[in-house]
Amino acid sequence: MDIFESVIEAIGNTPLVRLARLHPQGNLVAKVEHVNPGGSVKERIAVSMVDAAEQAGLLRPGGTIIEPTSGNTGVGLALVGAVRGYQVICTVPDKVSQEKRDQLAAYGVEVIVTPTDRLPEDDDSYYGVARQLTEEIDGAFNPNQYFNQANPAAHEATTGPELWRQTDGRIDVLVAGVGTGGTITGAGRYLKAQKPEIELVGADPEGSIYTAGPDGDIHQYYVEGVGEDFYPETVDLDLIDRFIEVTDAESFAMTRRLAREEGLLVGGSCGMAAHAAVQVASEDTDKLVVVILPDSGRGYLSKVFNDDWLRAHGFEALADG
Repeated sequence: MDIFESVIEAIGNTPLVRLARLHPQGNLVAKVEHVNPGGSVKERIAVSMVDAAEQAGLLRPGGTIIEPTSGNTGVGLALVGAVRGYQVICTVPDKVSQEKRDQLAAYGVEVIVTPTDRLPEDDDSYYGVARQLTEEIDGAFNPNQYFNQANPAAHEATTGPELWRQTDGRIDVLVAGVGTGGTITGAGRYLKAQKPEIELVGADPEGSIYTAGPDGDIHQYYVEGVGEDFYPETVDLDLIDRFIEVTDAESFAMTRRLAREEGLLVGGSCGMAAHAAVQVASEDTDKLVVVILPDSGRGYLSKVFNDDWLRAHGFEALADG
């Protein structure tokens, strides 16, 4: 019988889908990660980080997992925690959608909302609050996806090999949004080991450090779960061949197109990555370009897919288009 022993075993082996309506030339395909049981690519790293913590004795039966997250990693950890009997606490910035907060709560997660406009080292940032709670709660473990090497290792062990197998080794370019950098670093490390000429392209929101630089114009943006205001230890910048900067308006426009033209209800960071990927695929139509679409759009119905929200935040053209 083909039966999984738990939902954890259902994570991964997500499909590749050709984006033929967005890019009729046919050389652009998407790895659709929202078909994972919790709805995002982050479940891959959740399993990897918890496995590593258990093996190292950092997480014991009945323990508490505490993580600063924009939502998706928290859902992944909540899913794993539910199966393995851990309590989960997530600190989130207040720009995270209500749907994501509700989803975390549905898994039994304690959700603590913090101000978005804080530096990572600030005590009241979502990073700082997670650090304090980890120190205060006995038996607490903070996976810290931004510094945990089990994050890129998960993609080197799963996402990369899947892409290589699914494309019969014909992949030429991988495009992915960069937040912690775990996806593009881990998958890219595996792919370049098989085929060194593969190009890795990072998609980055306008205002993030990856395209602005440490001394550039780093500022807030509305797209969630991607970009950073510091360099995580989980990203290998030397591995990434180039970055493409994408505005919020470009991200949200493509997100809505993905739903209406490809039937893919995905999140804003997916639209950001897809916008960059269409650009890359148009540069050379003989190259097979794969873009990672990391999560579902169900966590953004009150934002990216809500015309009133778009108008209220300066995206009138998208709402009225």
